[in-house]
Amino acid sequence: MSKSFFVDTTVCTACRGCQVACKQWKNLPAENTVNRGTIENPADFSFNTYKLVRMREEVIDGKLRWLFFPDQCRHCVEPPCLDTAGDKSSIYKDEATGAVIYTSKTKGLNAKEIIESCPYNIPRKGKNGALAKCDMCLDRVQNGLLPACVKTCPTGAMNFGEREEMLSLANKRLGEVKMISSAAMLLDADDVRVIYLVAYKPELYHKFAVASVFDFGITRQMALAKMFRPVKNIASGLM
Repeated sequence: MSKSFFVDTTVCTACRGCQVACKQWKNLPAENTVNRGTIENPADFSFNTYKLVRMREEVIDGKLRWLFFPDQCRHCVEPPCLDTAGDKSSIYKDEATGAVIYTSKTKGLNAKEIIESCPYNIPRKGKNGALAKCDMCLDRVQNGLLPACVKTCPTGAMNFGEREEMLSLANKRLGEVKMISSAAMLLDADDVRVIYLVAYKPELYHKFAVASVFDFGITRQMALAKMFRPVKNIASGLM
């Protein structure tokens, strides 16, 4: 049975423990940053930053609210990036967990096309041409451990387990939060393995909190890639 995260943003304090734990476990270098007047730092994902706690200050119903969003790859149930790549040696889905995994062979792919196919604006390209993002800490999960971000979370905002268990937990918590905020919702829960609970409109948290609508060019490009992939594979086999 596949795995899923449940991220309860209503109890996130933006401690950024998850962000640091990701860096430590993956042995990723720190970013060169500057004080931008916010605890959100660095400003965005990169080839070396897979987890980023986004922060927004919003006035809602006459009150100042701090909205925190621990952003990461959603590990889509049907990953557009995988379909766009069309090469399972470069991007594949781990059958046991559902994790979407990028390999070093992504440097041979059309990075721009793959990045644009992601409705959450997640993958980032490195100097060597390869792509990188969260891999669900697959090495930890395969050894019975929690992902590093979940293990380090002090408030229970980050949760991880069997998909049905996480969906049940998410829906139970949604019912509780709706008693406080009628705008509360789960984001794209049927389509992703990283299920977010937000108390207010998702666009207040991040412009890619929910799946963006593909423009027609990208949608057509993906459809054509799927259509001609079998022919391409046959041709490759004959060479």
